[in-house]
Amino acid sequence: MQGKGLQDTGKMDMPLPKQEHLLALKVMRLTKPTLFTNVPVTCEDRDLPGDLFDHLLKEDPSTVKGAELLNLGEMLTLPQNFGNIFLGETFSSYISVHNDSSQVVKDIVVKADLQTSSQRLNLSASNAAVSDLKPDCCIDDVIHHEVKEIGTHILVCAVSYTTQTGEKMYFRKFFKFQVLKPLDVKTKFYNAESDLSSVTDEVFLEAQIQNITTSPMFMEKVSLEPSIMYSVTELNAVNKGDEGISTFGKMTYLQPLDTRQYLYSLKPKPEFAEKAGVIKGVTVIGKLDIVWKTNLGERGRLQTSQLQRMAPGYGDVRLSLEAIPDTVNLEEPFDITCKITNCSERTMDLVLEMCNTNSIHWCGVSGRQLGKLSPSSSLHLSLKLLTSVQGLQSVSGLRLTDTFLKRTYEYDDIAHVCVVSSHLKPES
Repeated sequence: MQGKGLQDTGKMDMPLPKQEHLLALKVMRLTKPTLFTNVPVTCEDRDLPGDLFDHLLKEDPSTVKGAELLNLGEMLTLPQNFGNIFLGETFSSYISVHNDSSQVVKDIVVKADLQTSSQRLNLSASNAAVSDLKPDCCIDDVIHHEVKEIGTHILVCAVSYTTQTGEKMYFRKFFKFQVLKPLDVKTKFYNAESDLSSVTDEVFLEAQIQNITTSPMFMEKVSLEPSIMYSVTELNAVNKGDEGISTFGKMTYLQPLDTRQYLYSLKPKPEFAEKAGVIKGVTVIGKLDIVWKTNLGERGRLQTSQLQRMAPGYGDVRLSLEAIPDTVNLEEPFDITCKITNCSERTMDLVLEMCNTNSIHWCGVSGRQLGKLSPSSSLHLSLKLLTSVQGLQSVSGLRLTDTFLKRTYEYDDIAHVCVVSSHLKPES
């Protein structure tokens, strides 16, 4: 770890501005060095310099022996400036208080606070006073803080001490720096479509992550932490045998301004899926957890706020198909299983009517009573029907009537079946 001095804002609070302080305060940011790079210069043997450039490259201590033309060398470069601090990274700083005087100073207290736009944090490991500090001695401290806000940050370092004459002295310095945004994260929700019903409770989340820094990132982890209502399945790997191969390949580097798309599937847990009144309106899906590494393994981590989506509206009564064959024979009865869910906040008394269409003919009694259905509850219903037209046919014609409010709900195009001639055996 190497240090680079923070920029002093020039502000210093001193009770006695004309009197020089006995102690000196130095603050440096701790960062890791970078790999040294050089630009190899060479030429052909028949050119005027001959092998001069090759000879100089071999004598250059910064090049790799045996691979002098490689851009990267074997040396490290110390930071030449303060550098950038990004959201999610750990800010580390070295604080040193040195006694520049020829007398012993007593009761020294060094305090470091970090002021953000919303809060003030104490970063000092200990606020206990040091009993005495001899001449040419120093008090050292290293502070760490995981940056969780963007914008202007001010490091406030305050020092108080007592001179040999018993006079209490105090001064502080301010160091300002900016915290930048490393990633641009965009999310989009998709409601899953199914052959059994037009909309299901399954939802897909697409997360677009763009590297908006000037250096590449190693994406260590991008995961979705679901809320208690959902279970999540990551769709960012292809299973081959017992191993899962990432869709991004073996190298999970994200170059500057590059974007990656991550996909997740979320399904309601069984205990919530049975309660239709729970998963409606604005629901909390979960939050993304992103971990990356930059130069020489410096780690950063971001967690998004809770992601929310507007659940699709099903009205007062939802009708979905639990089971239906893909292919059926012409003019031969087949069975389907329906699920009727009361999505309202009141009890319903339902009557089922089955209306024939040009191709769909229902078997059984229409207008039968289904009984009372309490809020957020559901019932399963087996129905029999047949088709009189070949081809892809739409299952339609179901009507539910609530006798309490005299309100009728119509359900058409709830599924499709492929109708083939009875001489052809349908695929299983």
